[in-house]
Amino acid sequence: MHKILVFTDLHLVSAGEDIIGLDPAARFAAGLAHALARHPDASHLLITGDLTHDGRADQYARLKALLADCPLPVTMTIGNHDHRASFHAAFPDQPRDENGFVQRVIDAHGHRLILLDTVDEGGSPLHSGLLCPRRLAWLEAKLDEAPDSPTLLFMHHPPIPTGFAGMDRIGLRNRHDLATRLRAHPQIRQIVAGHVHRTVQGAAGGVPVALLKSPCHQMPMVLEAGNVHLSVDEPGAYGLILLHDGAVIVHSEDFTLSDTPLGQDGA
Repeated sequence: MHKILVFTDLHLVSAGEDIIGLDPAARFAAGLAHALARHPDASHLLITGDLTHDGRADQYARLKALLADCPLPVTMTIGNHDHRASFHAAFPDQPRDENGFVQRVIDAHGHRLILLDTVDEGGSPLHSGLLCPRRLAWLEAKLDEAPDSPTLLFMHHPPIPTGFAGMDRIGLRNRHDLATRLRAHPQIRQIVAGHVHRTVQGAAGGVPVALLKSPCHQMPMVLEAGNVHLSVDEPGAYGLILLHDGAVIVHSEDFTLSDTPLGQDGA
């Protein structure tokens, strides 16, 4: 059984700033330390966007420093709070397809992991996502390359409605175009996304979808809220993906809860 660590929605701010009194850099550092200590046998770290809060060069520099000693290979894509050009400038070795989108394929442990760039800078509504024809064509080509490889897709904007009124307005606008391609490629076993800052399960085109929480702040559980900027200090989390004989298992681990010593219940 092989392990992949997944973080999303880091929202790193500039030094001296915070989000609802929380330091996103400290929260990510704590979450990464927690994950590495408990899963030292993980083979890769994936981060699915909103790496920064404002897409500033100094915020990407803070992320680079936090990842400097990570013992795992790290692959990232971007989210609606990121800036594509600034990301490329800060991380020139990170994914970039022929059109400059932050997309990559990783073949690992008999599975194919595909990271997609769903950012639509300047799109309407602002902060909503899009998989344009070029990105969909790129995805289809990568799927056609390995029709027998169990495949996972990682992206920022979820390809499903979540029931959160405000967040659904800034979701993936053309999720039906993606769903059409999902149905045509039965090797796709799982989609992992973020954006909403809640743990959510669903399905798109018959494919299971898992949304992961942020290591920092979460969306309050108020489905009818139209305000997408609502935040609450609930436990931060990261994802743990288990790959085993073509099967995919997704865990969400809250790391800011107090550790309880292991014991026996006498049963």
